[in-house]
Amino acid sequence: MTLPAADTVMRIRGLVTRFAGHLVHDGVDLDVYRGEVLGVVGASGSGKSVLLKAVVGLVEPSAGHIEVLGHDIDALSERERIALQARCGVLFQDGALFSSLTVAQNVAVPLVEHTDLPRTLIDEVVRVKIAMVGLPAEAALKYPSELSGGMRKRAGLARALALDPEILLLDEPTAGLDPIGAAAFDQLIGSLQHGLGLTVFMVTHDLDSLAAICDRIAVLNERKLLVGTLDSLQQVPNPWIRDYFGGPRGRAALGTGA
Repeated sequence: MTLPAADTVMRIRGLVTRFAGHLVHDGVDLDVYRGEVLGVVGASGSGKSVLLKAVVGLVEPSAGHIEVLGHDIDALSERERIALQARCGVLFQDGALFSSLTVAQNVAVPLVEHTDLPRTLIDEVVRVKIAMVGLPAEAALKYPSELSGGMRKRAGLARALALDPEILLLDEPTAGLDPIGAAAFDQLIGSLQHGLGLTVFMVTHDLDSLAAICDRIAVLNERKLLVGTLDSLQQVPNPWIRDYFGGPRGRAALGTGA
């Protein structure tokens, strides 16, 4: 997918990050295009989640620049940063819900913090978002501890969508789900992306998700990024990429046989 610069909603240049003194990314470049689903993969400890956290401002890079929706995030005031973050929805692993709040209260948090909507309208938006992610209405009054892992992820997704974001960032959205639940979640993300016109930045290790919904894939390997389609990446002479896509699970997910 090659799109003009005007359709680039996220631009990363020369990103260097360190975590506990360890070099994680060394000069990473990446463009994310409006309306695409980009999957970010890599070995455990390669820095996938750190990259996502850098994009949303939870990790401060050592060097480089990150531009989101036309804004250099390092140049923003606190007020401007908060406004930009409201245009990006984030789903962390296992939903990252507030345990002392019900599902409805969790979904309402961004609306209370970022809008001046009356409570009656907030409650209506919450009901719509909960239904949008496929949760039953009665889930609204449940606490996270009363939900299954898949339901917690859907509740977290409802909260991520509360402010009608332009970009949706997902951290291992199918981790811990059984194959049926993971496939259903992939289908949900795909339908929401098409229906809402979202740009999706998805950190994952799930080969089935890559094959099902991703337009392009960014591979973190040796602190750098290689970006391409499923087909093009399988032609790259890189040992980790070859083993990842060419192993038994990769061949099964991609339908390439034994």
